[in-house]
Amino acid sequence: MENFELLRNVTIGQYIPTGSVIHRLDPRAKILGALFLILALTFNTSIIANAIMLVTVLGIAGLSRISFRYILRGIALALPVLVFIFIMQFIFTGRVDPPGQVYFQWGWFRITRYSLQLISISLMRITSFIFLTSLITMTSTITELTHGLESLLSPFRRFGVPAHELALINTIALRFVPTLAEEMERIMKAQASRGADMGNRKIWRPDKAAREFLPLIIPLFIGALQRAEELVWAMEARCYVGGANRTRFIQLKSSRRDYVVVLLTFLFFLAMTFIPWPPVREILARWGWPGL
Repeated sequence: MENFELLRNVTIGQYIPTGSVIHRLDPRAKILGALFLILALTFNTSIIANAIMLVTVLGIAGLSRISFRYILRGIALALPVLVFIFIMQFIFTGRVDPPGQVYFQWGWFRITRYSLQLISISLMRITSFIFLTSLITMTSTITELTHGLESLLSPFRRFGVPAHELALINTIALRFVPTLAEEMERIMKAQASRGADMGNRKIWRPDKAAREFLPLIIPLFIGALQRAEELVWAMEARCYVGGANRTRFIQLKSSRRDYVVVLLTFLFFLAMTFIPWPPVREILARWGWPGL
């Protein structure tokens, strides 16, 4: 039955109240801090910088008092896609990469320093991104994220940006991630009870995994549309009205600690992006390994 338990591997959208210092931050500070960290992940191409980013994200998880084992579950569902991407990088970067150290060559297939560097950067970048996006929802409730995002988008209302509607759409989408995982788990169990070949782990065969999940797409989308319709009727039954004139019971107040967090993450983004980080081979050469 463990193969059908998808919900325990979905970390995005799950709130874990631990009462840590990260949980007590203003949601606007957490959103801005996460935005700066994501920009740092996007724009830096150094192994050293990506390694520092990964250690930083793990440090934030430690401050949040959230188990590393639980955060690692978020990679389980993305593992087949990651394996496929890394195999494609091995195949194609070995043929078009710039001149460099060649560690293995068999015909047109080559493993070079450039391909290993690219795969290492991609692995650390994707892992950091999954951890970071999971930590945002693990340390903030959906209500906090809604109010925080709406407050950050409110200055753009003068340009016609519907701040409240965009915040509501994004938070509902995050809230529906574990709900859709639970719905897919239920459909898989129903298909398996009717004799379908479901639940077999095919990490190394993406084609078989895609063929297995193909019959689940239609019932999953039908269930998602039904839930969305029920949500619309529930909001209308409660006389929900969005827009700029809507009042809020929760009033967000930022403290000095929140401003310090935003400033530190912004400086961290500048450091990760604009500092010329030396290549790994130069650092290893200083330690007496010039052949790498």
